[in-house]
Amino acid sequence: MSSELLVDLGEDPATTQLGQLKLATIEDQQWPADESTLSKSETDISQRFDAGSPHLPWDHPFYDIARHQIIEVAGDDNFGRKVIVFNACRMPPQHQLDHQKLLMYLKGTLDQYVESDYTLIYFHHGLTSENKPSLGWLRDAYREFDRKYKKNIKALYIVHPTMFIKTLLILFKPIISFKFGRKINYVSYLSELEDVVKCEQLLIPARVREYDSKLRASMKPTTQPPMSPPHSPPLPNQVFGVPLPLLRQRSPDSECVPVVMRDTISFLSEQGLEIEGIFRRSANVTLVKEVQLRYNSGATVNFREMEDVHLAAVILKTFLRELPEPLLTYQLYNDIVNFASVSSDSQVTVMKTLVESLPEENYASLRYLIAFLAQVSANSEVNKMTNSNLAVVFGPNLLWGRDNAMSLSAIGPINNFMRTLLDQQHLVFT
Repeated sequence: MSSELLVDLGEDPATTQLGQLKLATIEDQQWPADESTLSKSETDISQRFDAGSPHLPWDHPFYDIARHQIIEVAGDDNFGRKVIVFNACRMPPQHQLDHQKLLMYLKGTLDQYVESDYTLIYFHHGLTSENKPSLGWLRDAYREFDRKYKKNIKALYIVHPTMFIKTLLILFKPIISFKFGRKINYVSYLSELEDVVKCEQLLIPARVREYDSKLRASMKPTTQPPMSPPHSPPLPNQVFGVPLPLLRQRSPDSECVPVVMRDTISFLSEQGLEIEGIFRRSANVTLVKEVQLRYNSGATVNFREMEDVHLAAVILKTFLRELPEPLLTYQLYNDIVNFASVSSDSQVTVMKTLVESLPEENYASLRYLIAFLAQVSANSEVNKMTNSNLAVVFGPNLLWGRDNAMSLSAIGPINNFMRTLLDQQHLVFT
């Protein structure tokens, strides 16, 4: 997209017609409410965080936006890019939502990730005449999201598009650059997202899943889209998605640190420390899958032969994200999310206690990773990856709730814990 609107949409006759388009049938508006707006792991969190944190107290100016969970972060996609999700069905009626605040909240979320490659997934189902924002708001939003936000967005996926959204994009076509237009993708069925991101890591609203099922049921058998591929049984030598104790058991020397971490970190320590934006760039998805397959088949992987720093970085993040349980474990979830309440004088002691309570494999792997990230940060003048930047990248890959998707209520606290761990690693791991 260009950085500014070139026309005033508010006075375009087509805008008036577009605003009158029917967005949803009565049937669409009678979907049952989602099962719960907050997971148990989130409702257990009562600690109040500072205003800069996405975990907002009830009296914070943005609390009324955050509580709807319209915007979520869902780890990395299959290309190693951060995934931001926007759920239209969770938008309340227009009179119950301050759309200007929503825009500022969305910007605040993206601000954490726009320096890295990222993917935006927009679930369109559930946008109705009652809750849709005005075209004037869309115009203002377009102006707000300048080149900083557009540069590193690698793809925008519009799931379950309707004639309304397609007509809207046609209206915007004269002012959308060809380069950005190529990033927009229509996704008719949830199964099509599997090529981009593992759907189980997305906290897809129940009504969106049900709508997808109804769309499938309405199709003729000969035109049925493929279902999401079933989970295949683990391979005898599988490495990705396997618990750390099992990986240690399979290791010839009972090594606590998995081979993927040792291979990638060894290579990156030699060739990646001075690469600007290391861990911020994506990699070729075909190569990522090939490397995963080689590991899972028991073959040796030599990153020095491939000479691709970003591929190794993505493989490391992917391995951590695909662990059945996060490296920092579900048991420590609430302690870490509430870590901001610990006084500065006690933080090192508390953090040391927490990490030493981890299982042996987790502790050894975390220590190995943090020692490497300290090397990366020591070269931040060249690679631009400070402890804060590394925390944003690795926080969601080291800890998430049992529901898999990363609620905005936890991102800030987790990243804060990770940054403090990097700052104090020389004291914590002594």
